[in-house]
Amino acid sequence: QVQLVESGGGLVQPGGSLRLSCAASGRTFSNGGMGWFRQAPGKEREFVAVSRRSGAVPRYADSVKGRFTLSRDNARNTMSLQLNSLKPEDTAIYYCAADPSIISSELTNPGAYDYWGQGTQVTVSS
Repeated sequence: QVQLVESGGGLVQPGGSLRLSCAASGRTFSNGGMGWFRQAPGKEREFVAVSRRSGAVPRYADSVKGRFTLSRDNARNTMSLQLNSLKPEDTAIYYCAADPSIISSELTNPGAYDYWGQGTQVTVSS
């Protein structure tokens, strides 16, 4: 059984930082797509950062480019997201997603991923 478990969310002041982690079990995703998506209240789930395979250059949403960094650890089957210079508009539930056979053109489409974590809340507020 495949499981994705996120951790690291919390409450942080504007300008602060957080590090989210996603641990995968049940299968490896070193050659598959993994990514982070978020969903704010009343909004659709949106792409934040994705990676086609471990070691590939990640893709970022324009709203987080230069502030967030996605990394993958092939040996540990984990993925992380470093969130810096956080803004109130970054407040959302952040989800980890993975798919072993996703194609590049579908990486930013949340509907294309087979596996999802339960989500972790990130709140940016003073």
